[in-house]
Amino acid sequence: MTSAAEQFAQNITFSSFAKAEELKKRLLFTLGALIVYRLGTYIPLPGINPAAFAQAFQSQSGGLLGTLNIFAGGAVERMAIFALNIMPYISASIILQLMTAVIPTLEKLKKEGEQGRRQINQYTRYLTVFLATMQGYFIAVSLQSSVGTGLSVVNNPGPFFILTTVVTLVGGVMFLLWLGEQITARGVGNGVSLLIFAGIVAELPRAAAGLFALGRGAGPSGASLPGGTVIVVAALALALVAFVVFMERSQRRILVQYPRRQVGMRMTQGEKSHLPLKLNPSGVIPPIFASSLLLLPATAAGAIGTDSPEVLQNLQIWFAPGRPLYIALYAALIISFTFVYTSIVFNVEDVADNLKKYGGFIQGYRPGQRTAEYLDFVVSRLTVIGAVYLTAVCILPELLKMGSNNAIPVYIGGTSLLIVVSVTLDTVGQIQGHLIAQQYESLIKKSKLRGSRT
Repeated sequence: MTSAAEQFAQNITFSSFAKAEELKKRLLFTLGALIVYRLGTYIPLPGINPAAFAQAFQSQSGGLLGTLNIFAGGAVERMAIFALNIMPYISASIILQLMTAVIPTLEKLKKEGEQGRRQINQYTRYLTVFLATMQGYFIAVSLQSSVGTGLSVVNNPGPFFILTTVVTLVGGVMFLLWLGEQITARGVGNGVSLLIFAGIVAELPRAAAGLFALGRGAGPSGASLPGGTVIVVAALALALVAFVVFMERSQRRILVQYPRRQVGMRMTQGEKSHLPLKLNPSGVIPPIFASSLLLLPATAAGAIGTDSPEVLQNLQIWFAPGRPLYIALYAALIISFTFVYTSIVFNVEDVADNLKKYGGFIQGYRPGQRTAEYLDFVVSRLTVIGAVYLTAVCILPELLKMGSNNAIPVYIGGTSLLIVVSVTLDTVGQIQGHLIAQQYESLIKKSKLRGSRT
């Protein structure tokens, strides 16, 4: 049975969209901000040879740089000022959320409301600067040791190049963080998520063209795939998108009842509501965090350069994307982080206490501890489904890469697909919310006009 808001949303038409002036302004601002972001992905770092780096990138595109390039919308491939994208902020946010569950001071700040949230956001920014500085340093050192077409990637290696590269990359991250906050406040959707979304979507046409080029035998270095295989991969990509949409929208609704209450001289009837539980409450965070950990050997080897220890070089080979050990550990980390992160974002004790505070209860279970135990029982089983779903979606492209010698683009699945689908659903939901609010405002105005006439 659909709610009144859902029935109201079904009546939204293009005419109602045309009347939503505030929504149009927000959409135009969002579009303008994304254009600024895309322009920045084409501005190269000062002091590098773009042609030499393009050649060097081809030999490393399957490792750390290739993974970062997916989320940066090609900025890493061009070694642009936005090469780090917003990923240091994402990593910092995940680390702070995990620390909130184990550090009492941060947990207390989280429960202080808006003031505590601002303080945690400030800590997240400090950690973002630190992580971006470390990653920028690793990239600068790696660039100095890279060679392409017989030429050094860096025109004038030395401490000054490392300093300018780190400052430029950190400044790019902080500018994107500010731009994302502006989109959230003055545009539509979550700004940080939309920046990652825009980078991934911008590279989709080229990835699709590369996939069909494989069917004609015109892939990189003469790589090719049978035409039937290309069609099967394209159909699999569409089916995977439909599957992700279905799973992200799926919910387990728990019926919550509220007792009768006396308001003044009148007794109100008991109300019924639903507590919606998503099949994947952890979202896309577990795959991102798992892939970040698996890329640590490659990051350390790149920072040390050609003089890295043999053990570190072997680890870099074993944990390369598409390798069996990488796939096995990737799956294990995704499952582990799904359970850990779900327990953080959905605290059954807090939910049970809030229901008890407002008089709500689940039929057959006493408010308080018994309700918390039941919610933990339900959420644990939903998390199993969510962990299996995330693992299947993220492991599928790795298996395809391993079977095709890295010829098939990684855009057909994994973290990038999860981000694209989840951000699209969230943005469409916010647009729908603006339209519903606009319709409510127009109805209120009409009722006031009728009242004044009578």
